[in-house]
Amino acid sequence: MRRLVGRAHELFVTGVVGGVDNVRGVVLDSWHRSASHGIDPTVAAPPQVLSSNDLAGVRDASPLSAVMPLVRDLLADTVTESGNVVAVGDADGRLLWVEGDSRRRSEVEAMGFAEGTLWSEAAIGTNAPGTALELDRPVQIFAAEHFVSSVQSWSCTAVPVHDLRSGSVLGVVDVTGDDHTVSSQALALVRATVAAAEATLVAVRYRPDGTVRLGGSDRTDEPWRLEVLGRAGAELHSDLGTRTLSTRHSELLLLLALHPRGLTTDQLATLLHHDEVPAVTIRAELTRLRRLLGPDELLSRPYRLARSVDTDLKDVLDLLAEGQLREAVGRYPGPLLPQSEAPAIAELRYDTAMRVKRAALASGDVSTLLRFATTPDGRSDVEVLSAVLPLLPAGSPRRPAVEARIAVLNHLLR
Repeated sequence: MRRLVGRAHELFVTGVVGGVDNVRGVVLDSWHRSASHGIDPTVAAPPQVLSSNDLAGVRDASPLSAVMPLVRDLLADTVTESGNVVAVGDADGRLLWVEGDSRRRSEVEAMGFAEGTLWSEAAIGTNAPGTALELDRPVQIFAAEHFVSSVQSWSCTAVPVHDLRSGSVLGVVDVTGDDHTVSSQALALVRATVAAAEATLVAVRYRPDGTVRLGGSDRTDEPWRLEVLGRAGAELHSDLGTRTLSTRHSELLLLLALHPRGLTTDQLATLLHHDEVPAVTIRAELTRLRRLLGPDELLSRPYRLARSVDTDLKDVLDLLAEGQLREAVGRYPGPLLPQSEAPAIAELRYDTAMRVKRAALASGDVSTLLRFATTPDGRSDVEVLSAVLPLLPAGSPRRPAVEARIAVLNHLLR
């Protein structure tokens, strides 16, 4: 097939009328448009239309910048593993992001498929992103179907990105690489990524009442608040109100809050799981978290939060570090995410409980010890209860209850 299409291309560009029966209609129509634009099939590269400084500004202004983390999670990382590249361009066909396998990226950049270049059909002839934008529909271009000869060693699949409310075209997502990039599986993957991006863009660009957000977002930079102590699921206080999170979302958000410089997929896998898990599993969990938080809130490479998140855990640990033992114990309602089995959370839970217990014992204050003794950790701690007992006056109404609890625990521990 490659040879037949290559032969048809030779005949077409040399002006021979026949010999193009083996060419798909969508490709032949594009060849005619390319010729009408005066495209030279021997041209070496597309025009560079954005300098590095201009590129940064155009990226910041692009609505697609809000969904780039999602595109990376759903598509770029998978494509990188298969040795290909992902490109995201604007509605004019200017490539704003080209990411993926480093070796393959160097190869495509050598033929002009690089950030800042223009890949519209009018600029470089038949190609997947340019033709997809021209037709406003998904397009796959295989090898010799490209109009410019220097591009014919590559194949690509591209899908336009729309504003679902207005219907306008915002840009295009493309996968470029070997012949497998024009498979039905590749098309399905790019389609799914674009569908997720379009749905996310609606939330970014529009308020629930349908009005357009000024500047594309109502986001503030105020810190969020995460309550994780004594709770099966964390309670998140954010711009969107207060929500109780699942155990996995609680684990992820806490770990990211504790590591503001970010964590890689491998690091998160180690912190969350006892056994090895595929990277795609972690990326899927982070994608679900991003949908919950909002597309601007979770960044990638490495994964990190776009804003600071305060936690009740940090409050307690800070008080302990400052030597404010009574205050620390008073702010400790119970163990950290007690239902979590994630290795990092379990270790932090035990460490925090032991530090609070030692603070209570070191305080020598009966009210502080009693405060800890009412927590889930302290109710079954003979050492703490035994430290309380001699501090209680002989006539204290609490003394019989503490003595009885110690007796029960000693009986159970025999």
